[in-house]
Amino acid sequence: MGNSLLYKIVASHLVSGQMAPGEEIGIRIDQTLTQDATGTMVWLEFESMGIPRVRTELSVSYVDHNMLQNDFRNADDHRYLQTVTSKYGAYFSRPGSGICHQVHLERFGVPGKTLLGSDSHTPNAGGLGMLAIGAGGMDVAVAMGGGPFYLTMPQIVGVQLLGQLGPWVTAKDVILELLRRLSVKGGLGKVIEYYGPGVEGLTVDQRATICNMGAELGATTSIFPSDACTRAYLQAQGREEVWIPLTADPDATYDENIALDLSAVEPLIAQPSSPDNVVPVREVEGTPVAQVCVGSCVNSSFEDLSIVAAILQGKSVHPNVSMTVTPGSKQVYTMIARSGALTSLIDAGARILEAGCGPCVGMGQAPPTGAVSVRSSNRNFRGRSGTRDDQVFLASPETCAAAALFGVITDPRQLGDAVKIEPPVQYAVNDNMILAPSDEPENVEIIRGPNIKPIPEFAPLGDTVQGRVLIKVEDNITTDHIMPAGAQVLPLRSNIPAISEYVFWRVDPDFVHRAKDWSGGLIVGGLNYGQGSSREHAALSPRFLNVQAVLAKSFARIHHANLVNMGILPLTFMTDDDYDAIAEGDELEISDLRSALEQERPLHVRNVTQNCAFQASYDLTGRQIRILLAGGLLNTISDEGEQV
Repeated sequence: MGNSLLYKIVASHLVSGQMAPGEEIGIRIDQTLTQDATGTMVWLEFESMGIPRVRTELSVSYVDHNMLQNDFRNADDHRYLQTVTSKYGAYFSRPGSGICHQVHLERFGVPGKTLLGSDSHTPNAGGLGMLAIGAGGMDVAVAMGGGPFYLTMPQIVGVQLLGQLGPWVTAKDVILELLRRLSVKGGLGKVIEYYGPGVEGLTVDQRATICNMGAELGATTSIFPSDACTRAYLQAQGREEVWIPLTADPDATYDENIALDLSAVEPLIAQPSSPDNVVPVREVEGTPVAQVCVGSCVNSSFEDLSIVAAILQGKSVHPNVSMTVTPGSKQVYTMIARSGALTSLIDAGARILEAGCGPCVGMGQAPPTGAVSVRSSNRNFRGRSGTRDDQVFLASPETCAAAALFGVITDPRQLGDAVKIEPPVQYAVNDNMILAPSDEPENVEIIRGPNIKPIPEFAPLGDTVQGRVLIKVEDNITTDHIMPAGAQVLPLRSNIPAISEYVFWRVDPDFVHRAKDWSGGLIVGGLNYGQGSSREHAALSPRFLNVQAVLAKSFARIHHANLVNMGILPLTFMTDDDYDAIAEGDELEISDLRSALEQERPLHVRNVTQNCAFQASYDLTGRQIRILLAGGLLNTISDEGEQV
């Protein structure tokens, strides 16, 4: 019986544990990726460990999220990142170099290597055959210090791709089809591995698109084989020497199998306000559109933007539509300029944005009140765009271009003959915006602006947790709900006291006031609590407000780990009736906590207000229990960077 590709890479990097689904394993990390929204805190955490130099093969710090410099704060953080990386041995990708996932694919990704990133869309690099996983900042900081990354050994879902994509059908439609089938919870505890004859017809950029949005399935990661197509891509990037062939064994077995005939996929679109609310484009044709945004960390490649430019060439964006285009990197920007695609986009009336995350993370281009925005990005959670009552649809760049031309949602098959862009034989390589670390770190001064504050210190977990329910929320609450992004909030990412004023800001503006007035408390959530972004601020800021525990029906993987790392107890309801019986404001009490966790017994939760009780379970390893008892991961790390 053969092995899957994922199994092979994990086995070659295994540090501890047994490779059986559900067991905790530790793996060696070759590369790390951070960005300025989450990575600023990563570097503050790394500094606090007292380690003189990063110990990975490669670590890169990108600036791509907080590009708006309305005041000193973002600029100061960028300068901090440039100096701290220079001193500690990481590369620094300057503002304007591009979006982390696109640039990493182009310039740093290596088949068969492991990549841990403080961004949930890190699996984008799975398009090159990397084992690329998104994680919370503390886990990435530990990996930069040479520590293993711990995760539950996932189930491996084999997706056999058959056939070829039809005209106007794209890789975006493939991942939307999987989201339609599986939902945003369908990938929890799983890795999606693609194989089969249909793989050969997909370019590396198309594969990366599919892997990128595997995060929306809740999957740990997604991966494609490294084959002749991968080799051609790396050769075109001037990096053929890092290529190795990697594939599953012919007789590999999977925990779950899905067959997907690419020729049967049609243009799809995700309706507001969830990536799995997917229908065929033809079913919503004619819906008036006010805004179209092409490009983010997904669908911003030279291939994608060239297709959009070809569709728009000689035409004009509809007068009722505001259209923006975001190149994924400086390389992409340069190449569309040289090819003439940029001129076609500008002539048609598209607004060209800088190479950054921009509209996807709510940094500008918020749509009009209640209006429809069609985007090629990966998330459409309510309010993420910056407009509270937004109506964001997710679709392929081709569908976006059709909507921009006609002013209504339009099936791209209405455009006539399909546009085909072949991958370049040679990419425009110029790494002048990526800075190597200093050879004289002792001479580098780390520059900190006044908004950069020390990491708060947290006490060990007590033997009793007692407090009121600060908020009760429904299923699929995202980290955007818990800790919003956007131009108003993201500049505060290095200042925990300040950013904590925005916890649940868009869900319940009174949450922070209650948390302060009640001296902290507990949060009650539904299924898949904490899905979406990897931002650890969604755990760190509640911890700062003295949130002691979260009771939920289930948790998203990264957020569960972040809660543990910050010393917040993640508990799971054993029945839906227990969830239904709790109300906001109820006082809960959990006694004999430390001994129960040490003995791995269920916890007894007493509802003091309603004079009743129930049991709560937890999915914690012995290592995680030690972290919780210590008050968080940082408290368990010695001066040498070793975990106690």
